[in-house]
Amino acid sequence: MSQKLLYIETLGCAMNVRDSEHIIAELTEKDNYALTTSPKDADLIIINTCSVREKPVQKLFSEIGAFKKIKKEGAKIGVCGCTASHLGEEIIKKAPAVNFVLGARNVSKIKSAVAKDKSVEIDINYDDSSYMFGEYRQNDYKALINISIGCDKECAYCIVPHTRGEEVSIPMELILREAKKAADKGAKEVVLLGQNVNNYGKGFKDKSINFTALLREVSKIDGIERIRFTSPHPLHADDEFIEEFAKNPKICKNMHFPLQAGSSKVLKDMRRGYTKEWFLSKAAKIRELCPEATISTDIIVGFPGESDEEFLETMEVVEKVGFEFMFSFAYSPRPLTKAANMPNQVDEEIKKMRLLTLQSAQLKIQEAAHKRQVGKVEKILVESRDGDIYFGKTGSGFGVKFESDKELLGQLVDVEITKAGRHALSGHLI
Repeated sequence: MSQKLLYIETLGCAMNVRDSEHIIAELTEKDNYALTTSPKDADLIIINTCSVREKPVQKLFSEIGAFKKIKKEGAKIGVCGCTASHLGEEIIKKAPAVNFVLGARNVSKIKSAVAKDKSVEIDINYDDSSYMFGEYRQNDYKALINISIGCDKECAYCIVPHTRGEEVSIPMELILREAKKAADKGAKEVVLLGQNVNNYGKGFKDKSINFTALLREVSKIDGIERIRFTSPHPLHADDEFIEEFAKNPKICKNMHFPLQAGSSKVLKDMRRGYTKEWFLSKAAKIRELCPEATISTDIIVGFPGESDEEFLETMEVVEKVGFEFMFSFAYSPRPLTKAANMPNQVDEEIKKMRLLTLQSAQLKIQEAAHKRQVGKVEKILVESRDGDIYFGKTGSGFGVKFESDKELLGQLVDVEITKAGRHALSGHLI
């Protein structure tokens, strides 16, 4: 029986990337598939989708149309991920070329979904948190590891609880086993993934098992030299967690800390559970205990009812904290969310102007942060290369390019930062 070819396209976040790795592992280890980079040659084309904003959903249907035109006869198309969860059968009705739909909470069922034509598996209460997936990683040096699935928060703008279901923490022994396996295969860095990583342990009988305890256990594994995680929730950023972040030498000193809005009134409307003052006090504690740390964030502008004054409060928080990195978006109404039906939806042009204002200010903060790196010697985990040009990241999250004719992939090397570009730093190997 000749081997079949699998092509997979991943849209969205790091959790989607990890879900794609699980899908690849299941189909290559437990079915007769091999990966291909050519959709034209594939016997199975999978689009792993995101639904956090409107654009990736629109992109899904244009991608299905494009793949339908180029796929070989008899090849199947499958849609997985968050959009699969919330649209389900509608995807097949709208795009009959699709052979199956598999929700984000049902990844372990991929083999049976592929085998059954027009299969729709979108149970958001399905629990595969203890399922032992096969081994596949796109990056040998950096291992993505899910520590929880789903989300119990009810942020008014967010569709994730409706696509990934209730929050379930993965048993610690499974996480540690996966991290050890990755380290044994050469991974130097692990990235712990969850919607609210620092709420890890919720639902466990043993209340001593929390995110800080998990960080300590992962850092004991031989071979793992760096630990990253995304995303913590400001509400669960207790002192124990911030202190562990600051003092544990294996934890990379970049804290992704999603603000979303700088106005306490807007935060209340968003149902974030904290105030502007709470957020600022936590950010100040991070800066105080770990001055070398960078803080990255997510911000939404133009949330329903956001006034000009409330937007200016966001700008004030941005200036005060001085986020080194930011992901910023204009509010996009999502189905099944409370905000989609709120009155006082902000005009699209106003949203665009606010986003432009925010991003312009952020660019100046980022450029200044880049300039402050010049002259420093940083440890870089070398992640990729293009000829003699290597790329990697500092512990605090800055991307760095440097030149070398040696084989350095997967190594931690010392690089002196010599030049600050707008989006990346340049340096030379020491």
